[in-house]
This record gives sequence, structure tokens and C-alpha cells, in this order.
Amino acid sequence: MSEQKPLLLYTGPTPNGHKVSIMLEELKAVYGNVVDYDVEKIDISTNRQKEPWFIALNPNGRIPVLVDRKHEPEPFNVFETAAILLYLVRKFDSKGIFTFPVGSDDESVMLQWIFFAHGGVGPMQGQAHHFNKYAPVDIPYGKKRYSDETARLYNVLNIRLQDREYLAGPGKGKLSVADINVIPWVRLHAGAGIETLDAFPNTKAWVERLLQRPGVQAGLRVP
Repeated sequence: MSEQKPLLLYTGPTPNGHKVSIMLEELKAVYGNVVDYDVEKIDISTNRQKEPWFIALNPNGRIPVLVDRKHEPEPFNVFETAAILLYLVRKFDSKGIFTFPVGSDDESVMLQWIFFAHGGVGPMQGQAHHFNKYAPVDIPYGKKRYSDETARLYNVLNIRLQDREYLAGPGKGKLSVADINVIPWVRLHAGAGIETLDAFPNTKAWVERLLQRPGVQAGLRVP
């Protein structure tokens, strides 16, 4: 039997799941096997994430969940996507490659864009996907309401990315948790009823830039 890797990720092929797998792959590319992880795929269509054993890991019954097997004195569970991302960089990113000094203005900006995603792009685009692809009845109001709001939020990103390459950091910025926390949603814009990003050229260039990264590509292949 092969030795357990330091981390275990319960996840599925969703934007929130891919945020964590991208972060893990980016960290692993820098820090090696100390950030290596096993994956257990959760098929959310079967409601496996609502079973008692999973509720013990995350009372909210949602993926992803990270288990830090090397945590002392016992393994430590982390749920909520942004909390997992911040846990990973604070524990493993000793060089500060994907984050900023604690308490700095740059860290505050990074956190602002993380919270922007969790209060805006994620929930609004999630609803847009639902009404455009999964709703059992056609509800034009729901489609328009959430697709329009998603487009508005893409424009917020477009404004921020004027003359910038990344969301946080001085100058043109640097890749950080803020970017990793948003890209898995925006790349799926068509599912939200937004066929192209041509109306948001800065956002479009940002998406294309991130999707070229090997760590992002590897993370999107998990699970």
C-alpha cells in the first residue's frame, strides 16, 4: 500500500473544487512534495456530500474539504473554499509567492478581492448557471437577472484589471490567492449566458493569461 500523502482533498469538478486544486498545484510546483495530496472525488449528484461521514468533516455538506493529515496532534479539517486557500498559503507558502505580508495594504487588497468573489461572482454566476442550464422549467427572468449581474461583476474585474495583470499587488500585480479564487468561475462564462468576454477585454486577457499557467491547467484536471 502506498504511503498517504500529507493532504487529502475531497472535491469534484466544480469551480469551487478547482480553486483548491489549482492552489495546491501552484504550491506544489514551488515547494514540492510537502504540498502533495491525495484526491477523493465526490459525485455531488449522488448527495454523497450529505452523508453523515461527510457532515462530520463539513457540517455544511459541501465540497471541497481539505484534511491536513500531518497536523499535530491529529489531522485537521478545513472547509469553505477561501478558508482552505488561506490555510494553504499561510502554512506552506513560506516565500510569500502567492500572498502578501500579514497586515500589509497589499494583503488587505487581496482579501478584498477574495471577499468580492465570495459575495459576488461565485453566488451570482452559480445562479446564472442554474437558471441557464439546470432549472427544471424555463424562467426568463431568472436567466436575465443573474446573467446581467454576472456581466456587471465581470466589468468590475475589467475596471480593476485596467493596466494590470493581476488583481492584487503593486504595479501590475502578481498572481495571488485573489486570482486563483476567481478564475475557475470566470472561465465558465458561457454557462452563465455570456458567450464571450469581448466586452471585458482586460478580464478576457486576465483569463487567458491564467489559463496558460501549468499549475492552473493541472488543477483544472483534478479530480
